[in-house]
Amino acid sequence: MEELAISKRKRIVIKVGTSTITHHKTGMLNIRRMEALVKTLSDLKNTGYEIILVSSGSIGLGAAKLGLNSKPKDTPGKQACAAVGQCELMYIYDKYFSEYSINVAQILLTKYVLLEDRRVNVMNTIDRLLSIGTIPIVNENDTVAIDELELEVGENDTLAAIVAGILDADLLVILSDIEGLYTDDPRKNKDAELIKRVESIDGYIKDIAKGAGTKFGTGGMAAKIDAVEVAFKHDIDVVLMSGKDPAKLYDLFDNKPIGTFFTNRK
Repeated sequence: MEELAISKRKRIVIKVGTSTITHHKTGMLNIRRMEALVKTLSDLKNTGYEIILVSSGSIGLGAAKLGLNSKPKDTPGKQACAAVGQCELMYIYDKYFSEYSINVAQILLTKYVLLEDRRVNVMNTIDRLLSIGTIPIVNENDTVAIDELELEVGENDTLAAIVAGILDADLLVILSDIEGLYTDDPRKNKDAELIKRVESIDGYIKDIAKGAGTKFGTGGMAAKIDAVEVAFKHDIDVVLMSGKDPAKLYDLFDNKPIGTFFTNRK
């Protein structure tokens, strides 16, 4: 199976975590980073890429807007925060993308919508949105998706991989708060090394993802590896990279080595 250069890919699913678009200490919107993210994605779209954005952040933004010190632990509380935060999240995305004359659309999904016999509806809707130059912004429907909220299985990492598979995407990019997959937690072990390429998800990879100190971002590193496995089932390559500087996406699409590249192409 021939491996395409990143610049040759066309349909790109980009997942952005809560840690990328909010300030860790307050949960409030990280305005500078959000503006940089939207500007970069708009420019990439203008270059000819089809961009599908899977965005976390609704519960965190809702909690911050409601003046809560932390995310609620109970399901109704999370749902209430999601209801408030989703409005805020889409308002911000719509406002910023409109500055570059780009329309966005909200796609809220639950695991029931993603059942095999219903996936075609998701695919058709997003395909049409892309064909008319719109960026779909996908999130779990946390206001009603009780199972997802209570189980918190990978949150939007796995959702992004599922969406990539449904849409036959050429690449999944996961923006996190760490540069990629390391042999150990680089914040605790100065000798930890970035793993630049992974060709299979074996026991070693799963072990270092589940090890102490590897819960980076909301979903955790183990959840990101689970998402990679889902993507691999559809022969979709994955890049895990830091979202702290969204402009680094330019380097990625200029075929420069960024983060960790996961591929099962032989």
